[in-house]
Amino acid sequence: MNYISIEEFKKAWVFKHKDLPIDDVDLNAIKLMSAERAAVLWTTMVSREKDHPDFFTQSEWAGDESTWSDSFNWEQPWEAGEPALPQTLCTFLEWEDNTTVYFCLSRKYVFETSFGVFKRCWQNFMFLADGSLLLGKKRQGVIQFLESGHAKLGLRPKG
Repeated sequence: MNYISIEEFKKAWVFKHKDLPIDDVDLNAIKLMSAERAAVLWTTMVSREKDHPDFFTQSEWAGDESTWSDSFNWEQPWEAGEPALPQTLCTFLEWEDNTTVYFCLSRKYVFETSFGVFKRCWQNFMFLADGSLLLGKKRQGVIQFLESGHAKLGLRPKG
């Protein structure tokens, strides 16, 4: 089984927050990967050695400062209740709405959805911003959302 019910996620409330409702179509398009599938994706796209963003080192692309070219304060538009992902982030990524994206919390927890759904539901995902990475399938662009309210914008190495 590649996915598990979002209900099994200990923080499922982030997708059912009464002040940030998600319509059923979008909610059904947010898929929580099974631990096994998440581990494969994490190992392939993020890190072979570290299980969580807190532990990245300079020897890994995500811990290497040269990966990151810019930063953006996501917390201000989030606090202001902006319904759509800030344009600065969309412009940086230049992804189509149907791009498959992965919101990676750790080796164990990875969400898969489309960029269009992520853009509409970004405020819900920000409850999980603890070094979380937004990756696109077959895309180099990456955003790391930090608990501090900032996001790092960068490019993953090719291959």
